[in-house]
Amino acid sequence: MTVSVWQADDSQPIQEVDVLVVGAGLAGCTAAYFATQAGRSVVITDMNDVGMGASSRNAGFMITGLDCYYNEGIARYGHDIAREIWNLSLHTHQIWHDMAKDADVPLVRCGSLLLAETEAEAEDVKRAAEALQADDIQVIFHDHDPLKRGYICAIEQPWDSAVQPYKLIQAILAKSGATFIGNNELYQIEQLAPQKVMVYTRKYRFIAQKVMLCTNAYSPRIHPYFVGKVVPTRAQVMITAPLEKAPLPMIGYSDYGYMYYRTTFDNRLLIGGGRKQNKPAENDTTEDRTTDAVQAILDAYKAQYFGDVQAPVARRWAGIMGFSVDGLPLAGILPDMPDVGFAVGFTGHGLALGGGTAERAVKLLLHGEHAGAVDARRLS
Repeated sequence: MTVSVWQADDSQPIQEVDVLVVGAGLAGCTAAYFATQAGRSVVITDMNDVGMGASSRNAGFMITGLDCYYNEGIARYGHDIAREIWNLSLHTHQIWHDMAKDADVPLVRCGSLLLAETEAEAEDVKRAAEALQADDIQVIFHDHDPLKRGYICAIEQPWDSAVQPYKLIQAILAKSGATFIGNNELYQIEQLAPQKVMVYTRKYRFIAQKVMLCTNAYSPRIHPYFVGKVVPTRAQVMITAPLEKAPLPMIGYSDYGYMYYRTTFDNRLLIGGGRKQNKPAENDTTEDRTTDAVQAILDAYKAQYFGDVQAPVARRWAGIMGFSVDGLPLAGILPDMPDVGFAVGFTGHGLALGGGTAERAVKLLLHGEHAGAVDARRLS
């Protein structure tokens, strides 16, 4: 980020902290929770308020797995890593369920459908189901459209869930016990000495023993290490006015995850996607706005697959995701700053992998434990 000398002239009050977490989204608040569980005192700061980024602008899908079909993940990363990431997403979902317990967080285990729109995708869905079942993962393969809306076949994952993501973030922050300082832009980090990091923000100069960056799409603005490793990518959604009857029993996505849809807790139809046809405009941008081109695709999709839903569109919005260069999250430590760790690059799957990745990043930063398949040292 950048801050002008008029806004902060490096004479801000100094605040000494044990662990400073930068970023108050799902990953940041979860990192704070695990740091406090390790006996550390934690302060979280963010350029905005709690959960104002992609963490609360997504569709609220807790879908198990990678950002690609399971068989493709095996081909891309190898079987062991694909299975490890699958288990990491299961672990992340358990974290969310535990966080939501006894809190006012709408969360329902409704199940998910991975639907095929074309014959070519149907073949891939079938192969994915076979690969999952070969690993004793008990998905259900439907050789027809269980929604009766024009899809070809589907994988059903009955254990997946839908959540209200903003309330989930608030619950995690509360359980972390961390102190939160919002509306506080970061503009410089310096490793002064071992266990001594100066973090310059608009309101304070923090001196921290450890720093955890959970800044996802905005990471390249903070340190050059992330340039080329994390690419900011815009996602867009639309949502209807409330309906008398829920239009979908499950959360679902299709077109290899480029289209996704669900019923909200107040019976609205939410549809997201449309990026595939507009990648030059939607990739490598942090501009928070909707575009006519993408929203037109969402409208057309609603007409094609949900033509019976007559409620008007009530709102449209965008969120900025952080895509990693290889599709897997990044947990690591900055090469030139041994006390600055990070958990970033969730590739649109923060609700699937963010919690477990943040936990591993904290263990790496505080205890030196290898972060496994999400360890960023794989890129070097």
